[in-house]
Amino acid sequence: MDSPLSIDEVSRRTGLTAHTLRYYERIGLIAPVTRAAGGQRRYAAADLDWIAFLLRLRETRMPVARMQEFALLRSQGDATAAQRRQMLETHLAEVQASIAEMQRAAGILADKITHYRAIERSPLSSQKEKAA
Repeated sequence: MDSPLSIDEVSRRTGLTAHTLRYYERIGLIAPVTRAAGGQRRYAAADLDWIAFLLRLRETRMPVARMQEFALLRSQGDATAAQRRQMLETHLAEVQASIAEMQRAAGILADKITHYRAIERSPLSSQKEKAA
């Protein structure tokens, strides 16, 4: 990307609405964006890179409040790298725990489905259906 992009162009590229982009800027997830002479937002390549990272965090279901905390630390520079790494490690552990819970739930559902398939195949089940 050579020239800055308008909010509509960034919206098309990221899938975020213009409203969401303005909201993210207002709550500090995105640093104040450069403005053109007429006041229109102009996003640079670095802005798009950061937005892409925010979208990845969002995909991990990181809460907005934690994303805000991460953005604030990022704005303070490399001195906060350890804190940001720790935040990501903590969030990873939470994601992994959630995955484990969902795997247990999937196992329970699979067992129950197997149970009902066995009932459907049982001779008593087909005799009851014939009688009905």
